[in-house]
Amino acid sequence: MPFTLPFNFLDIIVKGMIVGIICSAPMGPVGVLCVQRTLNKGRWYGFVTGLGAAASDLFYALLTGFGMSFVMELIDAPQNKFFLQIFGSILLFCFGLYCFKSDPRKNVHQSKKSQKGTLVHNFVTAFLVTISNPLIIFLFLATFAQFAFVIPNHPVEMSLGYLSIVGGALLWWYGLTWLVDKVREFFSMDTIVIINRVIGTVVMVFSFAIFIGTAFNLFSIY
Repeated sequence: MPFTLPFNFLDIIVKGMIVGIICSAPMGPVGVLCVQRTLNKGRWYGFVTGLGAAASDLFYALLTGFGMSFVMELIDAPQNKFFLQIFGSILLFCFGLYCFKSDPRKNVHQSKKSQKGTLVHNFVTAFLVTISNPLIIFLFLATFAQFAFVIPNHPVEMSLGYLSIVGGALLWWYGLTWLVDKVREFFSMDTIVIINRVIGTVVMVFSFAIFIGTAFNLFSIY
């Protein structure tokens, strides 16, 4: 008889992976740094940079999740959960719009070929760059609210969910560094702006679609 995961475990894994990808994909300072290091130092230096960002994301995901768990009783009712998901959709849309309009090339540390450093050094610097931007909490808040990610009094499920966030983040960074390494001859800093606009568009379309779907669910609540 084949082994299958219970639905709630599979659900939290999928949600965690999506959250990890959404929160990693926007090309902010650490994203640009990851691309620069991939081009200048090699793919694994870029991937370790993403690993440092993922470690920082885990910290903020835990902080957001623990904070939301204290107020889950207030929003456990279907009506309150509906408004929380609407708020999450709007916040996620605003983030997508910001991502579309932003230029991540500005005020970014330039990675140099002659200063590779150790993999540990690249990990630590990426961690510090990411953790110095606490605004990521709002993105986690939006995604957690939209996906009803926080499940109080379910430590096993939540632990698996947080690990899935890291897995989604690492999947993104691995794919990004692989792609940049394969097309390095054609890759430029202008490409980063294009990637950011594509990501912003996808996030806006995704959040708008979920907003519409959640709004229609309002009629089934009452």
